[in-house]
Amino acid sequence: MPDFPLSLWLSITALGSVGVMIPLALAAAAWLAFGYPWRYACSWLALLAAASGAVCLTKIAFLGWGIGLRDWDFTGISGHAMVATAVLPVALFVALLPARSAIRASGVLLGLVAGVVVGVSRIVLNAHSISEVVAGCGLGAIVALLFARLAWQAEAGKLSATPVAASLALVAITLHGIPVPTQHWITEIALHLSGHERPYVRARWKAERHYTPTRRTDAPLTHPAIV
Repeated sequence: MPDFPLSLWLSITALGSVGVMIPLALAAAAWLAFGYPWRYACSWLALLAAASGAVCLTKIAFLGWGIGLRDWDFTGISGHAMVATAVLPVALFVALLPARSAIRASGVLLGLVAGVVVGVSRIVLNAHSISEVVAGCGLGAIVALLFARLAWQAEAGKLSATPVAASLALVAITLHGIPVPTQHWITEIALHLSGHERPYVRARWKAERHYTPTRRTDAPLTHPAIV
């Protein structure tokens, strides 16, 4: 891994948080709805929602029932890797829609690289395994490339690149570092559905094949797992 300072890796991983990427995705959708046919905005949001649902399902399956792949150290698709690799290429694509095809393609490629860097930060910070990040980056890239292919022929020139790019950058800069407790929310859902008092935890799940958390009584939920 690149020998970056820890503070830089933390800043990179914060860029890929839901608190930044989802507002950025919505801002891109708003520009699409404003300057192009509505079907493009709807398609973008539908693709991202489907991928986000897949991420949540894999996390809930592990936290609630211990469903994962021990040999691959896989406990759920990395949400940071997925949203960053999906949203950053599309944000750049939307900003560059009035430009020539080669410039648009460069923007998509740059966004994909940036998303992968966010994924690498999750590995460096021990937040996810390599398999989880690869799954997240792969899923996000599929979303971004599918949308770019769908919207490639959108009529150019309806929007200027400058205000779109400036607004998207403002969203990312303003919201960077603001925490959103998505892991806690997902853990609460998993515990409610599974009936367990505590979630599955990666280290013990890997070490003990028959490990099962105690079932819920009437105790309040505490100590949500970070996986």
